[in-house]
Amino acid sequence: MTDVPEPTVLASEYFQSYSVVGLLAVVGVLFVAVAFGAGRLLRPVVPTREKLLTYECGVDPVGEGWAHTQVRYYVYAFLYVIFAVDSIFLFPWATVFAAPGYGATTLVEMFIFLGFLAVGLLYAWKKGVLEWT
Repeated sequence: MTDVPEPTVLASEYFQSYSVVGLLAVVGVLFVAVAFGAGRLLRPVVPTREKLLTYECGVDPVGEGWAHTQVRYYVYAFLYVIFAVDSIFLFPWATVFAAPGYGATTLVEMFIFLGFLAVGLLYAWKKGVLEWT
């Protein structure tokens, strides 16, 4: 005879590990629900006209609720996020570049990636997105 465990034993161990994760998720949801419920029961509710006004940065609202914002600000933010996130990918490549046997491949991949970034930056510059007028 061999010491091979039965399939039912393996299945029970498999579902037992997931039951721990499920129980932890239920406890977490209950904890959040109890915290929100306690906050709702304990907070004072005294609505006044001043409390129901829109409030932003200590300035009372004046005029309409809709404000026009130029799209160029969103483009600047979008370009920043793209280049900030993409620059994060350079650090793992630098780590792999130091490993033996991966140097040339990693270097070529890095320059291809930087080429794509340069093409994107040149496109934005050519479209006039980077000019602040």
